[in-house]
Amino acid sequence: MKIAIVGPAYPYRGGIATFNERLARQLLSEGHQVKIFTFTLQYPSFLFPGKTQFSEEEPPKDLEIVRTLSSVNPFTWYRTARLIAREKPDMVMLRFWMPYFGPALGTIGRYLRRRGIKVVSLVDNIVPHDKKPGDKIFAKYFVKSVDGFLAMSQSVIEELKQFDSTKQVVFAPHPLYDHYGEPESKTEAAAALGLDPNKDYYLFFGLIRDYKGLDLLMEAMASYGLKDSAAQLIVAGEFYSNEDKFWELERSLGLKGRIHWFDRFIPDDQVRHFFNVADLVVQPYKTATQSGITQIAYHFEKPMVVTRVGGLAEIVPDGECGYVVNPEPAAIAEAISRFYAERPDFTAGIRSKKQEFSWSRLTKALLSL
Repeated sequence: MKIAIVGPAYPYRGGIATFNERLARQLLSEGHQVKIFTFTLQYPSFLFPGKTQFSEEEPPKDLEIVRTLSSVNPFTWYRTARLIAREKPDMVMLRFWMPYFGPALGTIGRYLRRRGIKVVSLVDNIVPHDKKPGDKIFAKYFVKSVDGFLAMSQSVIEELKQFDSTKQVVFAPHPLYDHYGEPESKTEAAAALGLDPNKDYYLFFGLIRDYKGLDLLMEAMASYGLKDSAAQLIVAGEFYSNEDKFWELERSLGLKGRIHWFDRFIPDDQVRHFFNVADLVVQPYKTATQSGITQIAYHFEKPMVVTRVGGLAEIVPDGECGYVVNPEPAAIAEAISRFYAERPDFTAGIRSKKQEFSWSRLTKALLSL
């Protein structure tokens, strides 16, 4: 088949761009023709909370990526749609992760469907974690522009029903992020990060946003069963919310010296160090759908503590691959303390579960639309 993907890709960085590129490679390996249409302007700078939207890595040589779409310029929406239509694709996949992009992607979808082109969407979220005025209007406009959806969690499927209960929706779990390198020893990883290999570490990884619950984890560290723990926290990710809040929490909770801050965007070639040095990956999210962090943890075969929100509990069986807890400091603290007290071996459960998260399973579901 000839397939067009519309969404973030190089030179943009981040999990969704990484996913789209990995998906394109999987489709290419299965014999399909794939072209990615990405942004000339993704977010206006005043709307972007991080330091930069752009990757500093070398451009991928094995992918065809066309930069043509501005999220704020309607002329480029039609230009992008015309460029795609000229390719005469068998299927177009629109990547949707927040309502802000609803007008641009919805317009492209409408244009292509009127010309008989099949348009589907891989949906990360329909209802955003950080709600804003206009979200429902933009999401509804987008939903009406496609023929069917692929969702990576049951919670997203339920959210889609709020907007359309008639269109086809297929499910496939978020595949493994298997492109961050191979496992390395804790000693090697600690050396790369300047850490003591003899200490215990649990990891909070990814962009720091309010809904991800780092504050809950910090409160857990300051009280309950973790107060006197020798294990230390590694925080690796760029602030996308008020960082002063977390510095004040560290001070007021007496956590100085117990947290190793790597408060920056982590390039792909450094990700493996953080997961290989950690004994445990903690996702104390307040809300969620699915998470790519979980799939990096599975790739490196690391046990997890996740909260019982969204789709996280769907993919981390409690007691088999880690612990599933309520999004509360006491519950988070109890799970981490229990892990270090009992030192359970979750390897067999993790290896069994990770077999479900293949890229071929996702492409099969996508093509079934």
